[in-house]
Amino acid sequence: MDRNSIKDTGILEQYLLGELSDSQRIEVENILKEDLELRNYFNKIEDDFEKLAMENAITPPSGIKDSLLNSIENSITKEEKVIPISKKSNRQFYLAIASGFALLFMLTSGWLFNQWQNSKNTVEIVQNEATDLRNQIQTLENSFNETNSWYQAINNPNTVQLVLRGNQISPNSNAITYVNHTEKTVILNPKGLTKLDDDKTYQMWADVDGEMIDMGIIPSNKEMIAMKYIDNAESINITIEPAGGNDHPTVEQLISNVLL
Repeated sequence: MDRNSIKDTGILEQYLLGELSDSQRIEVENILKEDLELRNYFNKIEDDFEKLAMENAITPPSGIKDSLLNSIENSITKEEKVIPISKKSNRQFYLAIASGFALLFMLTSGWLFNQWQNSKNTVEIVQNEATDLRNQIQTLENSFNETNSWYQAINNPNTVQLVLRGNQISPNSNAITYVNHTEKTVILNPKGLTKLDDDKTYQMWADVDGEMIDMGIIPSNKEMIAMKYIDNAESINITIEPAGGNDHPTVEQLISNVLL
């Protein structure tokens, strides 16, 4: 056992709490006998432990008290059977009481440590739950702000609502678009469009003087989408295109259009 590093290993604390083996305990005691500085350091640790126990005194479970009283009673009974009443027996009696207090201190310290560990774990759980709650609140706030933004946009007095109904290619499809020529915005609600296979997608086009200009791919998992606004558009059209979109419309797959 290296006496130069014994302060940093926690050996003295283990010795104080009775957690060392007999050989380790004897080795520590021999070192303490020979090293005055280390002995003073140990005495300080002992005082700190006692001070900590007194400052954080909590009534221990009743079982500890009963165990302590039984231990003291057994110690006294044994001493009375072996040693006649004398100064020596008195000394043994006081040593038994001192041992009992030492045991109580050790058990109480261990109990306090367990309580501290449990409190620490509880604090960590509460902190994690608080973080999750903040994240949920932030998500709800973002969702509310987004919904409020869509609401303000579609209820703008300058916004025109147009319904795109499906033709014979996709008769059950329909979508709603909100066009604001003043602010040059186009918002689409595509929830009524029939679900496509993964290798296909819907795409929106603006007809300007007979030329179809891309307004953007329509995602299948969105309730409201901001599409591109195209100046001087005469109509808005929706086609079915390969996944990823197309640079020109597949007119044979035109499923809906509406005049502006």
